[in-house]
Amino acid sequence: MVKQLCILGSTGSIGTQTLDVVRAYPDRYQVYALCAHRSIDKLVEQAQEFKPEVVCIADESLYETLKERLSSLNCKVWAGPDAIAQVVTMDSIDIVVAAMVGYAGLRPTIEAIKAGKTIALANKETLVVAGEIICELATKHHAPILPVDSEHSAIFQSLVGEDRSEIEKILLTASGGPFRTFTLEQMQSVTAADALKHPNWDMGAKITIDSASMMNKGFEVIEAKWLFGVPVEKVQVLVHPQSIVHSAVQFTDGAIKAQLGAPDMRLPIQYALSFPERLASDFPRADLFALKDLTFEQPDMKRFPNLALAYEAMRRGGNIPCVLNAANEVVNLAFREGRCAFLQMSDIIAATMDKTPFIQKPTYDNYVQTDKEARNIAEQMINCKL
Repeated sequence: MVKQLCILGSTGSIGTQTLDVVRAYPDRYQVYALCAHRSIDKLVEQAQEFKPEVVCIADESLYETLKERLSSLNCKVWAGPDAIAQVVTMDSIDIVVAAMVGYAGLRPTIEAIKAGKTIALANKETLVVAGEIICELATKHHAPILPVDSEHSAIFQSLVGEDRSEIEKILLTASGGPFRTFTLEQMQSVTAADALKHPNWDMGAKITIDSASMMNKGFEVIEAKWLFGVPVEKVQVLVHPQSIVHSAVQFTDGAIKAQLGAPDMRLPIQYALSFPERLASDFPRADLFALKDLTFEQPDMKRFPNLALAYEAMRRGGNIPCVLNAANEVVNLAFREGRCAFLQMSDIIAATMDKTPFIQKPTYDNYVQTDKEARNIAEQMINCKL
């Protein structure tokens, strides 16, 4: 049976690689809907190739332009956040690939879960901000959540056939990013251009900066807690510069199961789309004979305090992980724009976590309000430092 896909964030790194998988298996997957933020040229190109039923762009100012450029195609053209939240619920859609970057992915993912869709989840901020609500809704509406992140896919694959009550520890690997060996003094002067030179992975700008600051790994710790139902204390981060061991699980008998492979995001994307099957592919293979060594290091939370802040946010609970995400989105953009130094990002995030009003049992509306408040606080601190 051909699966109909809705791809949220189709023009980004995960979205474009999802379309690579669709190209490889046209007899298994079709694109029903493409949704993007504002990359109109790439979105038009994708629509012309895959001919979806619906094309949606978040930036409403681009609606007329998009509609005109797609006038020769027999497809619906929608615009705005409300439209994106609506398209994911359409009856014909089987799988929603949640690959929008940041907080913007929360609302459409919630609507897709309520509609009982299978979620191929690449937007880690959804679980960081509102993990408890997401997990409750997924159970209530029988909506499977299949991880797309390479690390969480590796953990998921290691747990197939295992009793999750026998998890002793989740071993979450991190490349260490471009500044793994830098001293604090060296990091004082790094630029966004330096941070965007990731040694192993090809990702979008926001996620690449998060990787350099290790906030991306902090988010993944929180995501692992919700995806696999373990206390955050059972998630251990290992810096693994080669990015061959994508992550592992240690069980109560001491055994460790890991998933290894070349650093290619198409593999976990394909696994999420095809689960429980494995499909043959011609993706690059990891040549273990060519590897001189596989090394693992303890993360240095003094040089990379964002990782410590993520653990702290989960220990404090409530709406604090939402604050963590909101403040990080603000400082990440400010760093890319040259308005904030690399090491200042952690200070501003920590201060925002302290200044934003705490809510122990937040509702969705509380998350929306918290996100706005935290962004304002972080932005004010950035402006004060100029």
